[in-house]
Amino acid sequence: MSAKSKAIVYWTTTALVAFFIGSGGAAELARVPGTVEGLVHLGYPAYFVSIIGFWKVLGAIALLAPRFPRLKEWAYAGIFFNMTGAAVSGAATGAAAWHIVVDLVLLSIVMTSWALRPQSRVLGVLFPKRQLSQRESAVGLAELAL
Repeated sequence: MSAKSKAIVYWTTTALVAFFIGSGGAAELARVPGTVEGLVHLGYPAYFVSIIGFWKVLGAIALLAPRFPRLKEWAYAGIFFNMTGAAVSGAATGAAAWHIVVDLVLLSIVMTSWALRPQSRVLGVLFPKRQLSQRESAVGLAELAL
């Protein structure tokens, strides 16, 4: 994938995640009746709606804001936990299959956004390359010569 294509897919998926998570959080903060009923049906207390809504809105903002890679990592983790929890809660309470599928599709979009982050939005390297000592380098070169 070219750098330009990667950037386009990253920003498209990130905008979708921010929109869906942010608008869902705003609906929860506004205590839209259908949203409250949905969470209560899943077995959560009504006061949980405001808590989760607050964190969703902040998570969406964190994904779009420049800098703060550690904050972005926390936002991605929170959204991952939210979406997996939503899918499992739906399955456990007998929710319609499409609710679970939507949660898992959004989860895949979240994971795509996370995987395609530009270097400026990455906290660190997931698997850093180990520096070889001079001896290890020499041994490696000797083995290649054989």
